[in-house]
Amino acid sequence: MPESTRVVAVAGGSVTVRTGGGGGGPALVFAHYWGGSAGTWDEVVRRLPPGRATVRFDQRGWGTSRELPGPYRLERLADDLARVAEECVTGPFVLVGHSMGGKVAQLVAARRPAGLAGVFLVAPAPPRPPAAVTEEYREALSHAYDSPESVGHALDQVLTAGPLPGPVREAVVRDSLAASDEARTEWPLRGIAQDITEAARHIEVPVAVLAGREDKVEPPAVLRACLLPYVPHATLATVPGGHLLPLEAPEAVAGALAGFLAGLRD
Repeated sequence: MPESTRVVAVAGGSVTVRTGGGGGGPALVFAHYWGGSAGTWDEVVRRLPPGRATVRFDQRGWGTSRELPGPYRLERLADDLARVAEECVTGPFVLVGHSMGGKVAQLVAARRPAGLAGVFLVAPAPPRPPAAVTEEYREALSHAYDSPESVGHALDQVLTAGPLPGPVREAVVRDSLAASDEARTEWPLRGIAQDITEAARHIEVPVAVLAGREDKVEPPAVLRACLLPYVPHATLATVPGGHLLPLEAPEAVAGALAGFLAGLRD
């Protein structure tokens, strides 16, 4: 079934949501990474079983949601994600969050919304900030998306374990630059360093974490130390790839997600 769009009201305006599928099983509600968009999930969604219900949108301050006003803090992004799920899903759903979107998904899951069946985290930012997230690190990170050249450097040196296909790389560069100035800096200067461990402890549903073995941003060792102790019932699996697994390894992400969904039925 082809995707359709609908508009969902959120604080200060609205977001355009892409919805697809509608078959049996929980719907998948996606949250993209800092610098991403709804399109980040294209290749993953394409590899899902036909009919699987999917919901995705550009987060506040990014892409088609660029004009939405701040604040762009994690709690407001969580409000938006919860609102989209409430408006676009009528039955059970699974939150699927990547990197920053993973931290947002943890905050929503901690609220225990009706219908939440599970959480699938892809290279997620952990609830406890790692020691490496120093003020100097955050200041440098805040300039990663200043220009096409800086985005290219981040892709080649930090975000990926290997080259992306040309069209995918071009889309990533466009997405990374398609943000309001405040949204672009909120995550590196504040959100990445926010400790949400107390909230994460309230998550009750099953949680699966998928990490890239070559990830330089959220390595498996960091997730074992800074996420698993604070998220009840969370399990960790690794696959080859860097930080941008939905773009680098969509087949592996889709396969692991299918396995997680199958486990929810058991």
